[in-house]
Order: sequence, then structure tokens, then C-alpha cells
Amino acid sequence: MAVLIERRRRRVGPLIIFGCWSLFGLFFATQRYIERAYGGNPTTWGKLLAAWGANAYLWAALTPLVLWLASRFPIERPRRLRPLLIHLSAGILIAIIHLGIYLLLLQLFLGDATHSFSSLLSFKLTIVAELHFNFLLYWAIVGISHALDYYRQKQERELKAAQLETRLARAQLDALRLQLHPHFLFNTLNTISVLMLRDVKAANAMLLRLSELLRVLIRKSERHEVTLGQELAFLKSYLEIEQTRFNDRLTVRLNVDPSALGARVPVLILQPIVENAIRHGIAPRAAAGLIEISAERFDAAVRLQVRDNGPGLQKDSDIESASRIGLSNTRTRLEQMYGAKHSFDLRNSDEGGLVVSITLPFCSAEDSDLEMNGAGNAKDSSPDR
Repeated sequence: MAVLIERRRRRVGPLIIFGCWSLFGLFFATQRYIERAYGGNPTTWGKLLAAWGANAYLWAALTPLVLWLASRFPIERPRRLRPLLIHLSAGILIAIIHLGIYLLLLQLFLGDATHSFSSLLSFKLTIVAELHFNFLLYWAIVGISHALDYYRQKQERELKAAQLETRLARAQLDALRLQLHPHFLFNTLNTISVLMLRDVKAANAMLLRLSELLRVLIRKSERHEVTLGQELAFLKSYLEIEQTRFNDRLTVRLNVDPSALGARVPVLILQPIVENAIRHGIAPRAAAGLIEISAERFDAAVRLQVRDNGPGLQKDSDIESASRIGLSNTRTRLEQMYGAKHSFDLRNSDEGGLVVSITLPFCSAEDSDLEMNGAGNAKDSSPDR
């Protein structure tokens, strides 16, 4: 990218120099024409334009040399004296060279006898009259060069800072995602361990499902987002393990808007929330439990919701205890990925139980095949269990 930008700058640079000096010549030719017309000493427009055009394009030819000197000897701390002396000398020398060539062009091509090398006095008067102006033009070029270099360096620093911030955010997301994997694995293995004491065959089936889930996790290890359909398909496999453990005590209902299935969502965004609902809303109760999972698209957002019919939060302090690794990790990941563009809400339902709602900006998947596969898997998990 930096190489392409540099190549583009080299191609556009000469055109910018030519254009700026063309405007310079046109401006002063117009100014001198108006001055002479009002002073009662009119002259032809073509002659003035040719004279100031020669002046301007001589500076255009000398500008690359001045720019090279400005980049080769930048005036910056801590050593300013040597570059200042070099530019003072170079400014006077280039101003004199420009005036000498300019006077020669006026004499040879425009027949201007008032600026002739045959008259040394005339040449000296021209040098005295125009040297300061040319010297200021040299310093104007040096100043613009330094300003552009400072602006370019500022942009590079901002770009590097943004890249560093992006890498840091990605590293934090990687750490959060990797934290979920052992958390999910340990809890699932604990479920299998409990089941081994009463139903070895069912425990073996759960191990097989767990191996399938681990293959999916490994496949997604480099990704931070998947389609909602893929996330629901993974959640279905996880729920099959939990339903083996709870049998008829766990019923799952899905209410998913088909238009939301292609939305990009963080990988493993629903599993920790559902696991929290099972652990705190279903497991402590002897009665049958219900978990409802819904997804709805509206405007430019998608809302995910998980509700259980457990005891809910008994007091405000329960929010802290409920937001352990799973929910706390989920909240932090959302803040890292979406900032103020998301919402995360944890509240008691009016019908009883806990409701966790997440609202994310809607971003569709690039591959329509992913949407179709995710939709098919999600539909398989929609019946009540």
C-alpha cells in the first residue's frame, strides 16, 4: 500500500507543480495588466502572459531541485543552524540563476530591450528589484515542502496508531474467544461425567457429539464472526448434549426470523448465554424448564434474545454473580467488536425467568451458500423438545 501511494504521488507531483505555477503566472500577469491599464500605460495581454509564463515555468523547472534540498536538509530540531545556512545560500543562488535565465529569455524571445545583458547596470537593477521576491519564493517552496512532510508524517503516525489499536483489539478478542473454549469444554465434560454414573451409553453419545463440536470450534478458530444460521446450528449440537442430560426437564423453542439467518454475529455468542440459562434457570429446579431463543431483524439491526422460566434475578446483586465467565466474556467481546453500536440487556421477564437481549448492527454474510446451510441447520432445531 505504501509503495502504491508513493508511486501515485510521484505521478501526480509534476502535474500539481505545473498547475500551481500556471496559476501563479496567470495571477501576476492579470495583476500587472490591470495595474498598467489603470496607470495609463497599457500593454498587450499576450506579452504580459508570455513574460509571466516564462517566469512561472522557470520556477516550475527549479521546484524539484528546491524540494530535493528541502528533503535533504530539513530544518528541524535539534540541529537547525546548518540547514538554515544551506538554505540561505541556496535560496540566494537559485534566485540569481532564475533571474539570469529569465532575463535571457526576455531578450531572446520577447525582444525586451529594457532587460538586456548588454547593459550591466540594467541587470544589476533587475537583481536588486527582484532578488528579494525570488528569495521569498524559494522559502515559500521550502515551507510548503516542510508542511506537506509534516502532514504526511502525521498521517503515517495516525495510521500506525490505528493499526496498532486494531491489532490490540484483535488480540483481546482472540484471548476472549480462546477463554470460551476451555470454559465450554470443562462444563460439557462435567455434564458427561455426571451422566457416566447412570447411563454409559448416553454418555458415550454425548462424547461423540462433543468431538463434533470441537471439530467445529477448531474450524472456526481463526474467525470472529459467523452467520446466525451457523451459530444456531452449533447451538443445536450443544443443546442435544444438554437435553441428553436433562431428558424431559429441558424444552427448547426457537423463534427465528428467516431474514436474520444471514446476519453476521460473533462466534459462540449464544452458547454461553444458553449455558447460563440452563445452569441457573433449569438445573436448580425439579420441574420442567423452558428456554426460548429468538432472533429478529428490524431496520438495520438484529436482536437476539434468550429467555428461561427459572427464578430469574432475585436482587440487583445477582447480576454480578450471574455475569461470570460466560456472560462477562460475552459483554466484553461485544464492547470490543461493536462499541456503542450494540446493546446488552439482562433483566427479569414479566412472565418469570431471566431474559438476555443483544442488539447488533445487521451485516449480511458475503456468501449466500453459508446462509442456506445455516438456515437448513437452524430449521432442524426449531421444534419443541
